[in-house]
Amino acid sequence: QVQFVESGGGLVQPGGSLRLSCAVSGTMFRIYAMGWYRQAPGKQRELVAVITSAERTNYAASVKGRFTISRDNDKNMVYLQMNSLKPEDTAVYYCNRNPVGEFDDYWGRGTQVTVSS
Repeated sequence: QVQFVESGGGLVQPGGSLRLSCAVSGTMFRIYAMGWYRQAPGKQRELVAVITSAERTNYAASVKGRFTISRDNDKNMVYLQMNSLKPEDTAVYYCNRNPVGEFDDYWGRGTQVTVSS
């Protein structure tokens, strides 16, 4: 059973930082590209960062230069370092394979990030 467990969210002031973690189990993690996604209230889920199996990265324009995605294949973990946070970064953050494909059945609960003064 594929499982994604996200953690590390919280309430932070604008300009602050958070580091999100995602524990992956039940799949051959190291062969897949992984992504961090987010969903704000009333909006569709969007992709914010991708890391390939070769550790090439790509970012949405809205987070480029502020967020950094990384992975640890030995620990089956994916991370998202978020700096210079803005109120518009407020959302529930999820990790999953990229592209999601058949893994659409395995979304985790996500972790809430709230950026507010």
